[in-house]
Amino acid sequence: MPSVKVYKQTGEKSGSVKLDDSVFSAEYNEPLIHQAVVAQLNNARQGTKSALTRTEVRGGGIKPWRQKGTGRARQGSIRAPQWNKGGVVFAPKPRDFSQKVNKKARRAALVSALSAKVALDELLLIDEIKLNEVKTREMDVIMKAFKLHIKTHTELDEKGEKVVKESKAAPKILLIVTESDENIVRAAGNIPYVRTIPAGLISVYDLVASDKCVATVAAIKKIEEAYK
Repeated sequence: MPSVKVYKQTGEKSGSVKLDDSVFSAEYNEPLIHQAVVAQLNNARQGTKSALTRTEVRGGGIKPWRQKGTGRARQGSIRAPQWNKGGVVFAPKPRDFSQKVNKKARRAALVSALSAKVALDELLLIDEIKLNEVKTREMDVIMKAFKLHIKTHTELDEKGEKVVKESKAAPKILLIVTESDENIVRAAGNIPYVRTIPAGLISVYDLVASDKCVATVAAIKKIEEAYK
């Protein structure tokens, strides 16, 4: 069983917790994760874009000028694609982009993404989050206690040793809570680099798109109950 350190919301270590092997120690399956992410993004598409082809554009029923003798290029209709206000070649039409992913495959992809977060040390556990006020500044203090407001990356120096440096790009933090933590969701709503999601609604894309996952111990238990 993988063991992950647990911290207080002030940044102090409070212990550790052992995670379920079936959820947090799965083999990394990149093709399956890619399939789940592509399907989720496609399912979010509305598919309502539409344009008119030359057969649907109004007008242009008469040949604009005679075929020969004018010195100009021959034209058959003023609604041809090369004309202003003409029809669109291969015009987009409303369509359904949705893709189906089997339940077992979706679960395996999610478990694989969760395991990758643990293996890469990108999962931060907090025993519980208590707010004195439902204010953005309260959550901002917690994020800064773990320096989550700063995005870092690893580079190699001249000697070939790894050096951690700060990135100019904004970090992407996924905060996983339980359904009862409404105050936390409200308090973190105005922090631009934090996205809050209940444990029951977590998806593969949410995990892949985040630089680091922050979760309460109660939220992790909810995930283990749902997917083990």
